[in-house]
Amino acid sequence: MDMIEKLNERLQSYQIDCTSSQLQQFATYYDLLIDWNKRMNLTAITDPEEVIVKHFFDSITPAFFYPFSQQRMIDIGAGAGFPSIPLKICFPDLKLTLLDSLNKRITFLQHLIETLNLKNVDFIHGRAEEIARKSDLRESFDIAISRAVAKLNVLAELSLPFIKLKGSMIALKGARANEEIAEAQKAIQLLGGVFVKEHNFDLPEHFGERTIIIINKTKSTPIKYPRKSGTPNREPIQ
Repeated sequence: MDMIEKLNERLQSYQIDCTSSQLQQFATYYDLLIDWNKRMNLTAITDPEEVIVKHFFDSITPAFFYPFSQQRMIDIGAGAGFPSIPLKICFPDLKLTLLDSLNKRITFLQHLIETLNLKNVDFIHGRAEEIARKSDLRESFDIAISRAVAKLNVLAELSLPFIKLKGSMIALKGARANEEIAEAQKAIQLLGGVFVKEHNFDLPEHFGERTIIIINKTKSTPIKYPRKSGTPNREPIQ
């Protein structure tokens, strides 16, 4: 697929060089995404170039600003696998956990991971508010990452409880994320985090503005967080 080669060229300009096997994994990912999307709602984006830029390239952009290697990473609200699976393809040593509240999406992700032959991937069906209270998962990840899940103050409550001290929360956002960052300052501090940086850039082909937000974990999250399921969305920390 020519679009896959174009993806590789764009990534090479950021010193990310995919092997032919990795490029084939992206091509297979695209085929499976489109095929399964006929039976279940995985994405509204199906045009090949848009999938390559808005899903694959966009998912990998955190690696332009953050060093991924052998960390343990959880994707909060993994959906169709963005952003974590494109990152896992590029950085196969990542130890990945995919968390989603819909079992049918977990079924897709399991099939996808098996087909792509990716190793060290776990799956959790459940809500972040409940799963973050499990002793074997709480404050056990180096990275919690998410894209298009919730506003930043809500996302902080869903993500920071999973992250160990000195770990990082990475949020992929659209344009004009400054307001969300300002609103989330109290939540970030309360939950043990400290805002590090935002990175703003444009996607190729005028496909939109993006912001990568990085928050580091400096203190343990108080045990009462996250609150019970649904509460963070209904009553976000202000």
